[in-house]
This record gives sequence, structure tokens and C-alpha cells, in this order.
Amino acid sequence: MGFTFAHSHADPASSQHFPDVGLRTPDTESEHDRHELVVDLGVTDTERDPHELPTFSSESLTKPTSTVLYLPPLLSSPPHELGILPDTSLEQRPTFTETLLPDIDPVSLSLHKALHRFHPATPHYAEVPYQEAFNWHELELPEDEKREWYCVVFRSKRIPGSDSGPLYDADQKAHEEAVLNGGLIMYWYGVPNPQTGMNLATCIWQSRKHAVAANSHPHHIRAMALAAVSYEIYTLERYKLRKLRGERGVTIEPFDGAEVVW
Repeated sequence: MGFTFAHSHADPASSQHFPDVGLRTPDTESEHDRHELVVDLGVTDTERDPHELPTFSSESLTKPTSTVLYLPPLLSSPPHELGILPDTSLEQRPTFTETLLPDIDPVSLSLHKALHRFHPATPHYAEVPYQEAFNWHELELPEDEKREWYCVVFRSKRIPGSDSGPLYDADQKAHEEAVLNGGLIMYWYGVPNPQTGMNLATCIWQSRKHAVAANSHPHHIRAMALAAVSYEIYTLERYKLRKLRGERGVTIEPFDGAEVVW
């Protein structure tokens, strides 16, 4: 999960599961095209169609029974009136929240569309620099747009045997709460490395102010309290995602303490 820490500005204290309740996908088909990235979890060889969209839950990501080939971003659904439809032609398809954002600015909506293609660039995303962990170089926005966004990264290792159930539920509610209150564009959460146990979660926000405001919401506070004794290792990193006018691509830069420009 990790969402609670992936937008926190206090001492880290969240957990590690990708929410599986309140999600929807572009379709309900069980067959998908082959994906380029294979995350080798070193798990038991349980028979499963490797192209089938896996079910993410508190158990499936901490105790996987088969190799996961698909690690989609969880995108906050934009307001209904915008009429945004998922791109069903993509090989790697995102998941979307059932809860809708109250609003989203035009350039952030362009980023939202680009993030449909977001995925890890390496199965070692928890160990490499954030700039190298994902396919940032493949994300493109309209050339005439300019903006910055606030990114939070949570690298973690769970304490063996720690109870994940209550924390999973609290983290999922904190995520839904953040979407409902606005500002959260995307949440992504990986699978613990089978050798090191390290994992990575990340959020992209419309602004730092949105992320800070989420810290005071009741479900976030409860999740932080539950998570305080769940991690053996945890670190927080903060970045700016930047799009310059005259260019189509984006860049990742260390957070300099100033609010994002938009």
C-alpha cells in the first residue's frame, strides 16, 4: 500500500499494498497483450495466465503466488463532465479510482492522459534513482503547455510478520479520501524485492499544498498511527515533475522547497 507515506510530510509511517477495492479498469477482459516489463518475484511457479490482469490485495502483493507481469498506475478519475475515456489501445493499461476528483486543471489533465503509459523502467525500481525507475522519457504533453507537479516517493521494507490487514484497509480509505478532497493525480505501488524486501510507492500531486492538506484528513491520521510499527526501513524523497513550454517531454528534479509553478 504505502499511499499514506507516499504523500506524507511528517515522519513516515504507512504500509505497502495496492488498493484492490474501489478500482475499475478500462475493460473486464482477462486477456491482454504481452508486456515488456517482467518483474521476477522469485515466487513459486503457480499456474496462471501471465497476460491476465492480476488481482491486487493485501495478500497478493506481500505474498505473491506467481510472477506479476503488470504493475499499473492507479489514476484518480477526473470529473464526469470532462468525458475522459481510457485509451484501450495501450498494451499496459492503468486502473482508475471509482471516486472522482472534484476538479483538475487543463495541463494536469494532459499529464493524466500521458500517465496512462506510466510503468516501471526496471524491475529494480526500489533500488535505482527515481529518475531511472520509470519511463519518464516516454511521457509527452502538448508542446505549448507549461507546469510543475509535486512527487513523493516512499522506499520501504516491512517488518516480517507485521499485520497488514487493518493497515491495508486504513491506507485504502486514506487514498480514497485524498482523491475526494482533490489534488492527487496518480498513485503507484510496487512489489517487494524477493531478495532485499525493499519496495517503492509514489504519488503525483497537482501541488504540494494538496499533499500537505491530505495529512490532516482523518483516514490519513488513522493510517499513520497504524503504520508506526510496520516498517523496518523507510525513507521519503520529494521531487518536482516539470514540463517546459516548447518541449513535449517531462523531467524529474529534486524538490527545492518552493511550491510548484502552474
